[in-house]
Amino acid sequence: MDLYRLASFGNCNFTPILVQSKSPISFMTSRSGTVPRTFLCMATSEISSPSNIVRRSANYQPPIWHYDYIQSLTSAYVGESFAGRIDKLKEEVRMMFHKVVDPLEKLELIDILQRLGLSYHFDDEIRRTLEGIYNANHGGEMCNMENIYTTALEFRLLRQHGYSVPQEIFNSFKNEIGNFKESLCDDTKGMLCLYEASFLSVEGESVLEEARDFATKQLSEYVKQSKDQNLSAIVNHALELPLHWRMLRLEARWFIDVYRSREDMNPVLLELAELDFNRVQAVHQEDLKEVSRWWWSTGLGEKLSFARDRLMENFFWTVGVIFEPQFGYCRRMTTKINALITTIDDVYDVYGTLDELELFTDAVERWDTDAMAQLPYYMKICFLALHNSINEIAFDILKEQEVHIIRYLRKVWADICRSYLLEAKWYHSGYTPSLEEYIENAWISISAPVILVHAYFLVTNPITEEALECLEEYPNIIRWSSMILRLADDLGTSKDELERGDVPKSIQCYMNESGASEEDAREHIRSLISATWKKMNEGGAASSSSPFSQTFIEIARNLGRMAQCMYQHGDGHGIENRETMDRVLSLLIHPVPLHAYRDSTLAKV
Repeated sequence: MDLYRLASFGNCNFTPILVQSKSPISFMTSRSGTVPRTFLCMATSEISSPSNIVRRSANYQPPIWHYDYIQSLTSAYVGESFAGRIDKLKEEVRMMFHKVVDPLEKLELIDILQRLGLSYHFDDEIRRTLEGIYNANHGGEMCNMENIYTTALEFRLLRQHGYSVPQEIFNSFKNEIGNFKESLCDDTKGMLCLYEASFLSVEGESVLEEARDFATKQLSEYVKQSKDQNLSAIVNHALELPLHWRMLRLEARWFIDVYRSREDMNPVLLELAELDFNRVQAVHQEDLKEVSRWWWSTGLGEKLSFARDRLMENFFWTVGVIFEPQFGYCRRMTTKINALITTIDDVYDVYGTLDELELFTDAVERWDTDAMAQLPYYMKICFLALHNSINEIAFDILKEQEVHIIRYLRKVWADICRSYLLEAKWYHSGYTPSLEEYIENAWISISAPVILVHAYFLVTNPITEEALECLEEYPNIIRWSSMILRLADDLGTSKDELERGDVPKSIQCYMNESGASEEDAREHIRSLISATWKKMNEGGAASSSSPFSQTFIEIARNLGRMAQCMYQHGDGHGIENRETMDRVLSLLIHPVPLHAYRDSTLAKV
C-alpha cells in the first residue's frame, strides 16, 4: 500500500487511518530495504473539554519513528562469536599497556581509546597509566616543555581524569613579551591539541584563555590556506564544537571513520571499535524496544495529540547521557522520565488553561490520585501515567536497597511543575522578566534537576544519607548542568518557540534589559555557557569530600554535552529535522561496516 499523508493536523476529529510503509521514517523519507510494517496514526486525541475554551496549538508533526518499525529492529552483532572476538581483542589492547614504554605513546593510546568509545573497557589500565605519568612528572609539573603537542595532550588527559595540573606549564611556550610564540603555528597537530586542552580550564585561568584565542586564530587561518582536506576537516570539526563539549557516542562514530583512514591506524583498535560499537548498538536497540512498548501502553502519544510524541528522540538523549551497556535500567527509566517531561511541558506551554494548570500543579504537589477528580480528562491520563511510572521507580529502589525515595522524586516533579506554572503566568500576562529572574526559574524548568535526581538513584548503590541531603538543595553539579542545558536550548529553540507563542527566553530577556542586538545577545549567552563549563570542570571529579560517584558526575556532564548536540543546529528535539534523523540512524539503526578482519567467520557478516 502506498504511503498516505493526512490532509490536515488541526483540532478536528479524524477517523484512525491504517498506513503501511516500507519506510522506517514515515512522512519524511522513502528509504528502501527496510522491514515493512503497519502503524496506526491518530490525527487527534479523544480530549474532552468545553467547546468555548480557545487552546493554542504548536502544530507539532507526528513522530517519524513508529512503534512497529522500532519493534522490528534486529542486530547481527550478538552471539558468542562476536563476544569471543571482542574479548580476545580486549586482551590484546591490555597487552599494549604493558608493551608501550614511551609516555607519549601511552597518552596517544589512551586518547585513541577514548575517542573510539572504548575507554570504558580499560578504566583500571588508564587510571594506573595516568597515575604513573602524573607521579613521574613531579605531580603534574611536566618535564617536556619543548613540545606543545605532547604537553597539551598530557595536560588535557590528566585534567580530564581529575588530576591537578597547573595552567602555568604553557608559559614555556610564550616569548619574552608574554605572547605565545609564532613558531608554534607550524605545528598544526600541536595547535589542535592546545585548542582542545584550553576547554579544560577553570575560572580565572587567563593563560588558558590566551591559549584558546591563539589556537583558534591559528587553526582558522590554517583551514583557509591548507590543501590537506583531511586535516582541514578534522580542524573544522574541532572549531565547530570542542571535543570536551561533544556527545561521546556521536564523536566515537565520527572518529571511527577518521581513524580508519589514518596512516598510523592500529588494526586491533579499529576492529575492536567497530565490533564494540555494533554490540553496544544492539544493546541499545533492545532498551529502545522495551521502552517503546511502555510508551505505547500509556497511550499518551495517541491521546494527547497536541504534545510532542518523541520517544526516539528521548531515547537518543539518554544514550548521550549514559551509553555503557551495563546501565540499561538507567537508560530505560530515564527515557520514560524524558518522555513524561516532554508531554507535561506541552501541557503547560501549549494546551492547558491557567486554571487547569493550577489544578495540575496542585495534584503533583500532593502526589495524590484523589486530586485527579477535578482534572480534565487529558490531565487525568497524564497525571496517572506520571504517578504510576515514578512510583514504579521508587518501588524498584525500595525493593533493591530498602531506601524509600518517593519524597525526593515528588519534590523534583513539584518543583518543575511550579516553574512551568510561573512561565505560563508570565506568558498570559505578557510579562518579560530580567535575565536574572528568568534564569532563576528556567534552570529548573529545563528539566535537568528532574533528570539528574532520578539518575542518581538509578546508578547509585548504596544510596547515602549525605547524598540525599545534598540532592534536596540541588548541588552545584546539577545547577551547572542545568544552566548549560537551558542556555543551549534557548540558543537553538527560542525563535521557533516565540513564533508559536511562549515566554521570552534568555536571549530576549537580555535584549530587553540591555538594548543589545539579537546577535550580541546570542554571543552573551554563548559566553555564559563557556563560563558555566569552567565551573563544571572545577567540580567535575569525584573526591573524598563529594557524596557523588564519578558515574553520576559524568552523567551530569554528559547532559550538558547532549544539550549542545541536540540544539547545535536548531531544535533537534521538538521539531523533526534531518540532522537529528541522521544522528539517530548512525547511532541506533545502522551498524558500522566491518573492515578487513582476520577472522573469516566475522568477515562473512
